[in-house]
Parts: sequence; structure tokens; C-alpha cells
Amino acid sequence: MSVVATPLAFVDLETTGATATTDRITEIGIVAVDADGRVEEWQQLVNPGTRIPPFIQQLTGISDALVADAPPFAAVAAEVLRRLAGRLFVAHNARFDYSFLKSEFKRLGIAFRAPVLCTVKLSRTLFPEYHRHNLDSLAERHGLVADGRHRALADARLIHQFWQRIQAAPGPEVVAAAVKKLDSRPSLPAGLDPEMVDDLPDTPGVYLFYGENALPLYVGKAKNLRRRVLSHFAADLRSSREMALARQVKRIEVFETAGEIGALLKEAALVKTLRPTHNRQLRKNEEVCSWTLVDEGEGWLRPRLLAADVLDFSVPGACYGLFTHPREAQNVLRAVADSHELCLKLLGLEAADPGKPCFAHQLRRCKGACVGKEPLSRHTLRLVSALAGLKLVSWPFSGPAMLPEGDTAHIVDGWRHLGSAADDSEVHELLNDPRPAFDRDIYRILAKHAGRLIPLPAPFRRTP
Repeated sequence: MSVVATPLAFVDLETTGATATTDRITEIGIVAVDADGRVEEWQQLVNPGTRIPPFIQQLTGISDALVADAPPFAAVAAEVLRRLAGRLFVAHNARFDYSFLKSEFKRLGIAFRAPVLCTVKLSRTLFPEYHRHNLDSLAERHGLVADGRHRALADARLIHQFWQRIQAAPGPEVVAAAVKKLDSRPSLPAGLDPEMVDDLPDTPGVYLFYGENALPLYVGKAKNLRRRVLSHFAADLRSSREMALARQVKRIEVFETAGEIGALLKEAALVKTLRPTHNRQLRKNEEVCSWTLVDEGEGWLRPRLLAADVLDFSVPGACYGLFTHPREAQNVLRAVADSHELCLKLLGLEAADPGKPCFAHQLRRCKGACVGKEPLSRHTLRLVSALAGLKLVSWPFSGPAMLPEGDTAHIVDGWRHLGSAADDSEVHELLNDPRPAFDRDIYRILAKHAGRLIPLPAPFRRTP
């Protein structure tokens, strides 16, 4: 059937915010167009059951007082379904409006699905010479008449007007071809239920691909779960390994997170716990170790290799490098010694023989600290300078801290991620759980956000 002859529903929503899983709808506007061209408009205020942020009130003109006597979404859900049934769901930035309706229906135990067309993407496809495709730009470019902006029915009318304009030029055939191109989906694996893909959220999180058994094939993280998962099934997969993975997928599981940090942390934990066959990174690292410096007196600091799990990363100490095993740590330290003319004996890389120079000094690659030609304190200064690029971020607090993200907080202690909490009771529970082992990948994720860490107040302390 030609899209021009398909029943359409031009939809716009006003909401309390931008996150479908936590924010709520405050107004619905629908312009329904039948295949014969008959138009029916509908507008409904909705009580979101929560306060509307001041900037949203200012933007839309929809205040708490205005929706105080409006029905909740549950009371209008049946009417919304009736008006959308059998129609192509057309909206500007359609995933936003569609995801909000799906979330509202999901709270009522209703699985809402509809074919979706985004007029932002349609405008970009039809008019690639323009850079801006927001609704105001379309109104100015195509002479659309707005009887009010940022109200649901007014914006739905603008979308309908845009549709009418493009039917005139570039014309229905060109529009139909563009819609068909936008509607083309990746070729999904034969065993994967398409409805499972339709239900993917446009939120940050972690996804797991399963094959024939209960063990996942692959764990990945995403800023946008839907977009990232679909990219695995694109026609232009970059390698045979990616193609092999895509063909094996029979089921997808997702975990939504508050943001990208949460997704990274969840991915690292799941990969180490489940050890999927297609994940080559983020594997377990039980032998991870780091160099510290031990004061031997007289200005001599000697490198000492410690397993990372026993390090406390406290402010007074310093740790250098995170290595997968002791051999790698020693090779790196030896390379540092070679490039900075350090003494292998004082570094513990060569057996000590009192009174005799190290082998590097005999090759003129050591400045002679081993035989008194260089003061120990000077050798130490050069060692610390040479290791500076490997220095790890010290844990800046005497106790645990939190890293806020969205409506949750990641609880961290000594660069160990204890978990994520949404309220005080969950924080207390995490602090009283066994402390997890140090993990190199978790450290790397958290250390990038060290400046955002906030120490927990005194009541939040681990039970002895």
C-alpha cells in the first residue's frame, strides 16, 4: 500500500522532561488523517502525577494548576489507543513521543506498538542541503502556519502541514520512496523475534546477546540501546566475526542505566561474571599488580610490586601502573630503567652484589648509584620523575564516596564500585555488603570522573 493512502496519525506530546522511563506526559495532540483524506483532531491535557519543572512550565505554558483537574493517562489510554489504531505514527523526533507512549502504556500492562515515521529524518532525507530540521526551521522553510508552539495539538498540526507541503513538492512518489528508505530495517537473524527489537529503549544501558543456551554470546554497552543493537545487524558489518555473531543471536536482554557511566560499570561487571565468548576485552584480571615505592632510608626509594587488591590507593601512598601480571610489570620497569639510566640493582631487577656495579653501569647505561657515583636521593628523584606518567589517581577520601548520575548514585570506595543506589537505604545496604575485589577496568572508568566524586557524610560508613 502506498504510504500516501495509509491512515496517518500526526502526534505530539508535552512532557515533564526528556526521559520516558521517569518523566510523564502532560498533554497529547493527535491529528488523524484517514486514507480518504478526512481529518479529525484531538487534544487532551493529562495529569502527570508529579510536579512540572518550572522551565517546562515556562516553555509550554502547561502549569501544575492547569493539569490539576485533568485525567491521568490511565483514564485516557483507551481513547489514545483507539485514535492510533491502524495508523502510521508520525511525529517530529518520533522516538521521543513513541517511547513516552510506550512507557505510559507499559505502566498499565499494555504492550503498545505502531509503525513509526520520524519527520526529522524525513526532512533530512528529502532536503539534505539544509542543516537544521527542527520544527521551527521547517515552519520557516515551508511557510507553515503555527497557532502556538510547544503545545501538543499546535505542534501536531505543524507536522501535518509539513506532510501536506511535501505531497505538493517534491511530490507523493518522492515522499513514498523516502519513507520506504527510512522504514527499511536491518536483516534480523532468523531466530530473533522482531517484536523484541521493537521494544528496545532509546536509553543508555547494557545489552546481552544470547544464542541457543543460557550463556550470553556477547555483552555490550550503549548510549542508545536501540541504535547500538540494531547496528549489529546492519548490512555493512565490518568483519566476519561480527557477521557470525549476528547470525547466532536468538534472544536479547537489556539493562537500562542512569547514564553512560552506569553502562560502562555494568558492562565490565557482567563480562567478568559471565565471560561471553565474543568479548575479548574486560576479562578477569586476578593477577593485576602495581608498583609502589618503599623507603629504604638514606633517600633510597625501592620499587615493590604489590597485587592490586591489597592496595588502598590512599593519599599518602603512590601507585604506578596497572599490569596484567608481574612479568609485564617487570618488563615495563626495565624499559623505564633503560631509557632513564637507572640502576637495575636499586630497582630490584638484578641480584644485589655488594660493592660491584650493576650490569647496566658496566655498559654505561647506569649513572652509578649502585657504586656511590650518584647519590641515592638523586637516583630516587629521577626514578619518581620517570614513573610520573604511570602514576595512578590516589583515592582522595578517608572513606566511601558517591558519583551522581541521573537519579542514581554510584557508590565507590578505594576505586572499588560497591554498586548503584537510588536512596539512602540502598546506600547503607551496599556499604554493609562484602567489599568487592579491585578491578582494573572499573578503576579506569571511575578515575576519569574523580573530580565528580562526593564523599559520603558521616552516617554513611561501612559497618565494622
